[in-house]
Amino acid sequence: MDASEINILTERLELRCITPLDAESIFEYRSSEEVGKFQTWRPKLLKEVEEFISEKVSRIPNIPDTWHQLGIIIKETNEFIGDVGIHFCDEDNVQVEIGYTLSEKYQGKGYATEAVTGVIDYLFNVLNKHRITASVDPQNKKSITLLERIGMRKEAHFKKSFWFNNEWVDDVIYAILKEEWNIQ
Repeated sequence: MDASEINILTERLELRCITPLDAESIFEYRSSEEVGKFQTWRPKLLKEVEEFISEKVSRIPNIPDTWHQLGIIIKETNEFIGDVGIHFCDEDNVQVEIGYTLSEKYQGKGYATEAVTGVIDYLFNVLNKHRITASVDPQNKKSITLLERIGMRKEAHFKKSFWFNNEWVDDVIYAILKEEWNIQ
């Protein structure tokens, strides 16, 4: 599968592979202190985003132990508003971890829910994955609400298991199985 083949359309959004042309948009929201509060990567320079894009687009999706990044674009206006990371985790290639980031000015409008739902549909129904997980900071209430709203369940709460911003923090894992998703 070629990276350019992933193109997910939802009611209002297009999710597609990030490209070098997306660097400024990604830098704008990813470098924001508010958006980056729970992110492990917050670029300080545009060059860091360009390197990130170069690394991600050179990877073929659906290969074990790789991350692939999709941009979230509003179809009507062609605005680039966020991204969804997909981690193809295991050697059997049936488990996937997702992560997502949305520009602050587009939060609270249902875009993140729509994007994550579209990606999960694609992973289960096109790529035939078995299980999808998401790792979230327990203080990130917006993200937890989104995961629970779409039917993911809390599977674990690891105490001080993740080194983030020079301190040990908790990590919460949410998950859903294909058979659970397809009955919603």
